[in-house]
Amino acid sequence: MEIIKTLYKYFCKLEEFLVSLFIAVITFLVFISAIARGLKHPLNWAIDVSLLLFAWVVFLGADIALRKADFVRVDMLVMKLPEAVQKFLYYFMYVLSIGFLCVLVRFGIPLAIEGSKRLFQTLGISYSWAAISAPVGAVLLIITIILKLVSHWKDKRITVESKEAI
Repeated sequence: MEIIKTLYKYFCKLEEFLVSLFIAVITFLVFISAIARGLKHPLNWAIDVSLLLFAWVVFLGADIALRKADFVRVDMLVMKLPEAVQKFLYYFMYVLSIGFLCVLVRFGIPLAIEGSKRLFQTLGISYSWAAISAPVGAVLLIITIILKLVSHWKDKRITVESKEAI
């Protein structure tokens, strides 16, 4: 089990590195492309590379954001509800999210396969490389949500047991 945790930790670091690298590359390409266009020598391929990397930044970045924080939500109303209802809503929203992400995987894979017929105009590579980011990102988000649910379940159980012991 420790090996899996260690591998996951390294995977998370790799994911963060890739997102940082992709954002830096996108920024550089957009900047250089704007300068080149101003000099009447546009870099048409820079737009395609930026779009490809941006698709990956969106889904990998969503996984990082979810792992480092919780869902963005307004707690004002939820915090006024009984603790049992709050707990139910916490699990319900994550299960609902997993359902949506499963739909994204289910329809994203055929979309990515269909995208193999479409090429990036200037790169000559399949559009599938961008389209597959959605199902891959969805799978990563599902893993993150499951880990959060398990962690939350364990923490809540410990809290309840410690309250009962007092």
